[in-house]
Amino acid sequence: MRRRPVALVPFEAMEKGSPKNQHTRLCFLATLSAFFWILLLYFHFVVLGRGPTVEESVASEPVKLRSPFVNVESIPARVTNARVEKEKPPPVTNTAGERVATYPFMRALRTVENKSDPCGGRYIYVHNLPPRFNEDMLKECKSLSLWTNMCKFTSNEGLGPPLENEEGVFENTGWYATNQFAVDVIFNNRMKQYECLTNDSSIAAAIFVPFYAGFDIARYLWGHKISRRDAASLDLVDWLMKRPEWGIMGGKDHFLVAGRITWDFRRLTDEESNWGNKLLFLPAARNMSMLVVESSPWNANDFGIPYPTYFHPAKDEEVFVWQDRMRNLERKWLFSFAGAPRPGNPKSIRGQIIDQCKKSKVCKLLECDFGESKCHSPSSIMQMFQSSLFCLQPQGDSYTRRSAFDSMLAGCIPVFFHPGSAYTQYTWHLPKNYTTYSVFIPEDDIRKRNVSIEERLSQISPEQVKIMREAVINLIPRLIYADPRSKLETLRDAFDVAVQAVIDKVTRLRRNIIQGRTEYDNFVEENSWKYDLLDEGQREVGAHEWDPFFSKPKEEQRDQSAEAAKNSWKNEQRNQS
Repeated sequence: MRRRPVALVPFEAMEKGSPKNQHTRLCFLATLSAFFWILLLYFHFVVLGRGPTVEESVASEPVKLRSPFVNVESIPARVTNARVEKEKPPPVTNTAGERVATYPFMRALRTVENKSDPCGGRYIYVHNLPPRFNEDMLKECKSLSLWTNMCKFTSNEGLGPPLENEEGVFENTGWYATNQFAVDVIFNNRMKQYECLTNDSSIAAAIFVPFYAGFDIARYLWGHKISRRDAASLDLVDWLMKRPEWGIMGGKDHFLVAGRITWDFRRLTDEESNWGNKLLFLPAARNMSMLVVESSPWNANDFGIPYPTYFHPAKDEEVFVWQDRMRNLERKWLFSFAGAPRPGNPKSIRGQIIDQCKKSKVCKLLECDFGESKCHSPSSIMQMFQSSLFCLQPQGDSYTRRSAFDSMLAGCIPVFFHPGSAYTQYTWHLPKNYTTYSVFIPEDDIRKRNVSIEERLSQISPEQVKIMREAVINLIPRLIYADPRSKLETLRDAFDVAVQAVIDKVTRLRRNIIQGRTEYDNFVEENSWKYDLLDEGQREVGAHEWDPFFSKPKEEQRDQSAEAAKNSWKNEQRNQS
């Protein structure tokens, strides 16, 4: 406010003054006193009495969270990065006109309202990690596996060397000898092509951590102390927690990818003989979302994403051509199986499946025991799947198998024997109604009741088989990872589906925080597998038909999980021998 200056009386005139001058002097003193009081009142009511700004409101109190996903009592809601608010929004009010709490992620939520911005609500901020967390591992690619030279598999942005098409099983472009554990680098390179990256974390719908967790643990699983196995994970969370982006939600908006099964990251104790590292049990990591090729049914901080297949198209047309080809193939086998028995696992049904296939005239068997090289030939595997109506997918060394995705890529209807092999794993990528694209035969039907797989599959009508096969073929785009060096135009691949699912998860959490509510009632983490199966609007789980598959004693679950991870590595060694 501009103010008119007060006219001052010369000092000499006042000193020589008559009664008139004395009167003028008194008026001057009264005016000066009044001006002082006016100035004091202005400072008190206008400057000190004004309400807090949005930034002051954000920095005032910690945000108390009641999320079912993590065990955290509070997250500081202080924006420590000057980039966060470039333009101050007006105070937030409710319908009654009352001022409500504001949060540092509200600017990110408001981007959805900008209809002219195609990236509104979809921005991803990527941490610029020191190279020891990713690129340095690739420079030392020979150390990533004891039995496999991973250098060739990390070429072509993680796709591996191109596959030759001498037998005409593949197409001439888009096919690579991709390692099943290469998702770390494939996903990171796909993220570099994501259309809605941002350098402003305050508008990010989620924050990506490009740590090669799978490659890290692969280096040290055999013959290394737990201090070595845990070193990079502890280093990572220490680095992240010092970043201003972490303070916004305590890491709940962060996600990372590990191209291995979850059991490699869930060491329960610090005994040297125990398997894996403890990344997923670190308090900070429990706040983040970790995408793995096999998740735990009893934990809430990991999520299943597809194993990589051999197909990585560079454009939509390559996908359409492949789908049409799979629709028109003649399939002479009713069902097929590619795999080896597990004589050391008394609960495995693989031996019975192999026996049934050998006795059937309509089953094609590709045995993968020692000396059987065809099982490690992409063309042999894909050729068998392409000639089969149904492909048997029992548990591998753990719940899941890459083979399930290879078979669906070939348009073969998968047959699962345990819900943890697909239905509770890949809920982002596969339909909840599993009967539309697969067949489920409970393990006990084979193990205890000696049910005939041939008879069960023969009961499905040709018309229904055609409908199911079409459903499988339509799923192909969302089950494959496109070539990271290009971008599909109209199709969403496995990467796109996973990123959108993470964004949706973080957005729901943010809105629940604002509303002071949780996503579920009476959340129980050990029932995590049930929550993704809920229908829209359901907030609580109950008894489920699959409870017997996941309700074994906790210690037995842990022992079997660690053993499964070890067996997975042993079979990787066998495959390279």
